[in-house]
Amino acid sequence: MNLDDYDALYAFWRATPGVGLSTVDSRDGLARYIARNPAASFQARWGDQIVGSVLGGHDGRRGFLYHLAVASICRRQGIGRRLVAAALTALRAEGIEKCHLMVFSDNDQALAFWRRLDWVVRDDLRLVSFELLPMTGSPAGTGDPD
Repeated sequence: MNLDDYDALYAFWRATPGVGLSTVDSRDGLARYIARNPAASFQARWGDQIVGSVLGGHDGRRGFLYHLAVASICRRQGIGRRLVAAALTALRAEGIEKCHLMVFSDNDQALAFWRRLDWVVRDDLRLVSFELLPMTGSPAGTGDPD
């Protein structure tokens, strides 16, 4: 994946329900991500249209997948499975043994997809986050808009 397709990719993500976007999905943010993780992010195309994507990367210990998305009209054709397989193959080649991802808790369709691929939904953990850079309108470091 490269930044040549950034505008089309961002528009694709915006049009895909279940993909949460933030400031790190800016052109600069994606450039940093790809520079750090050049081998595990992929797109699927139908002609000149992006119909699928996955961002894959790792921190040297665990892999992470972000923004797996497939256009509604192209679902149930194996595109998502192939994108995941490509990202996991790249992560394995870099010595990564385990991979995580985040799914919105109300995204039943995505949860069912991951279960079909034998991923395990963890009920024993909670995601805990901290904003290192202040969000717009929030006091520095609180992550709280009030």
